[in-house]
Amino acid sequence: AHLCRYRGSDPVCTEKYGFGSEPDLEKGLEMRKWVLSGILASEETYLSHLEALLLPMKPLKAAATTSQPVLTSQQIETIFFKVPELYEIHKEFYDGLFPRVQQWSHQQRVGDLFQKLASQLGVYRAFVDNYEVAMETAEKCCQANAQFAEISEVPPLYVPVTFFFTALLYKPVDRVTRSTLVLHDLLKHTPVSHPDHPLLQDALRISQNFLSSINEEITPRRQSMTVKKGEHRQLLKDSFMVELVEGARKLRHVFLFTDLFLCAKLKKQIGGKSQQYDCKWYIPLTDLSFQMVDESEAVPNIPLVPDEELDAMKIKISQIKNDIQREKRANKGSKVIERLKKKLSEQESLLLLMSPNMAFRVHNRNGKSYTFLISSDYERAEWRENIREQQKKCDFSLTSVELQMLTNSCVKLQTVHNIPLTINKEDDESPGLYGFLNVIVHSATGFKQSSNLYCTLEVDSFGYFVNKAKTRVYRDTTEPNWNEEFEIELEGSQTLRILCYEKCYNKTKLTKEDGESTDRIMGKGQVQLDPQALQDKDWQRTVISMNGVEVKLSVKFTSREFSLKRMPSRKQTGVFGVKIAIVTKRERSKVPYIVRQCVEEIERRGMEEVGIYRVSGVATDIQALKAAFDVNNKDVSVMMSEMDVNAIAGTLKLYFRELPEPLFTDELYPNFAEGIALSDPVAKESCMLNLLLSLPEPNLVTFLFLLDHLKRVAERESVNKMSLHNLATVFGPTLLRPSEKDSKIPANPTQPITMTDSWSLEVMSQVQVLLYFLQLETIPTPDSKRQSILFSTEV
Repeated sequence: AHLCRYRGSDPVCTEKYGFGSEPDLEKGLEMRKWVLSGILASEETYLSHLEALLLPMKPLKAAATTSQPVLTSQQIETIFFKVPELYEIHKEFYDGLFPRVQQWSHQQRVGDLFQKLASQLGVYRAFVDNYEVAMETAEKCCQANAQFAEISEVPPLYVPVTFFFTALLYKPVDRVTRSTLVLHDLLKHTPVSHPDHPLLQDALRISQNFLSSINEEITPRRQSMTVKKGEHRQLLKDSFMVELVEGARKLRHVFLFTDLFLCAKLKKQIGGKSQQYDCKWYIPLTDLSFQMVDESEAVPNIPLVPDEELDAMKIKISQIKNDIQREKRANKGSKVIERLKKKLSEQESLLLLMSPNMAFRVHNRNGKSYTFLISSDYERAEWRENIREQQKKCDFSLTSVELQMLTNSCVKLQTVHNIPLTINKEDDESPGLYGFLNVIVHSATGFKQSSNLYCTLEVDSFGYFVNKAKTRVYRDTTEPNWNEEFEIELEGSQTLRILCYEKCYNKTKLTKEDGESTDRIMGKGQVQLDPQALQDKDWQRTVISMNGVEVKLSVKFTSREFSLKRMPSRKQTGVFGVKIAIVTKRERSKVPYIVRQCVEEIERRGMEEVGIYRVSGVATDIQALKAAFDVNNKDVSVMMSEMDVNAIAGTLKLYFRELPEPLFTDELYPNFAEGIALSDPVAKESCMLNLLLSLPEPNLVTFLFLLDHLKRVAERESVNKMSLHNLATVFGPTLLRPSEKDSKIPANPTQPITMTDSWSLEVMSQVQVLLYFLQLETIPTPDSKRQSILFSTEV
């Protein structure tokens, strides 16, 4: 898949990489350094892989000259063909690049190194030509020779599925594509006037031509096993999933073959043995059916993990990532970093095990049912579609011996080698986008009959997909025009998914195939969130095709440092973006009118709305309410009564977000952050309450008014699904995030990964502060201030 990415690429256009203003030039040259630093780190990893691959070569060659050789000289030559030469080429490249990056200046030249590296791609050509033969020879030798299998083991890299010898052989093939992608990034940040520019252009041209020449030759391996009648059993799809076994969550690797669905568990490795799978169970596709449940019903026996625990895992993950970056900058020993990486892997694995809660059930018509937990309706639908499609054309027969052979072959057949953890990413891979994605779902065409239609949006976060937004239902139409805008927070996201559903209001009339009683998925599609394409901050229209249906979208990305920036107050009229003290003084009230009106309307008809404050409201409705409050429109209460309650909740959140100074004030924010970190509960309570009572009166009274309201919302958690923790997650950053000048986050981060992780830690601290006050049964306040709250709605 990597090699297909540059197929048919246009020649690089010189003008594209020119820089305009002086700040742009400086930024581009600074980015060059960070791109090159990433290349160095990636080269270190690649050299270590080549070293691991070459490690057994010397003893094997020595043994080949004895009376008891492990492998013949010919087998050794085949397996290790051109690997020593690749190591020498990259060692020379690394040794040349390292001192130049260490002694960095904007005039530093590196183009000659990349040009020389590109000119040596002929060695890769020879390696690629020999690759399949090398793989086959290595696999045969591992199976036939226990001594070779033992010698060829490499130390595990602290991942649930460890690298093994034959997997390392794929590294050079994969490296060519990665190098080309990174070279593309480097050229983009090199000014046209820089002496490196023509050299890098030449290197990129050579690399792209090389990829084009081998593109057709390297295809994803679809190994197969022969079954009766001379047919071949092929692997169609595999993935990691969480299986629910007697109430416990278990990590499994599932494999869909042309005639059966197999669930396997990776055996624990003892004494350096080769990686192996245990077959837990399998279902012939001819006997497989689905069990589905109504999405509105609680799925029985699924042990749900509290949001607080999941967030605690995310905090640990962000802290460990920060620690790793700090150790890298300090050039500490690799042992410290490896220990941290092991901890990171453990926490991310735990999060992926505990986070999914959507049931995906498969049933054997001749036996029992099995339940997987999955986080994305998109993925669940994809598995169902693939299985149903294959059921139309499959036949089945499997002996116990064949089952054992098939299970053993899973190690070679698997296409998904690693759980989607940070630890498994190459250093030069994109960390994803952090910030806010505005999405307008315009319309859809291609439906064959009138239906009640709506869409949902999913994005990936922390390695798994979550549902982020849902349009209203457009009734009785073949061409819905939603035109709804949503603001979606991204946390390392790389993909946006959209699913289109037919809403079923009368469950009894729905065709219940395999017991299905949910809204029907009419189509699904996805779009990659390309950081380069989304950088210009303009709206970009796109069309997603799905099963004959086309959905029109517009997307716009704003990075965190811009999207959450509080703007200084530049106006005295209106309420949005105006200091709260000015608004309350002008209104002669203790709590701003907008806060009281929104809370009143939500308490009137929104307390049982599922996801109130979490589900995005329609952006155009929110902007209409904002404008009405700003001009003191007398009809604002009438407008609110006619609008979706999520738009009113969104207006209230927007008001607090656009305050020029947070409700908790810039001055006290660092103290709240330090207070919540205290370990002694008595000291923490004393500190937090004293800080709270130090707030200016309009801020304190407004906060206590909002706090009482949020507690009442959480009392309906069984219906609206909004716990105290969920509400703290939504409102914490909105109420506490300081103005830019007081934020701990650098205004112009030069290391995106470090910035995003420290940002995550700060946001989580803000959530913990609000959650602390939400969980207090009572907040002792001076009588005068408590009286202010009691009479605030009468003023």
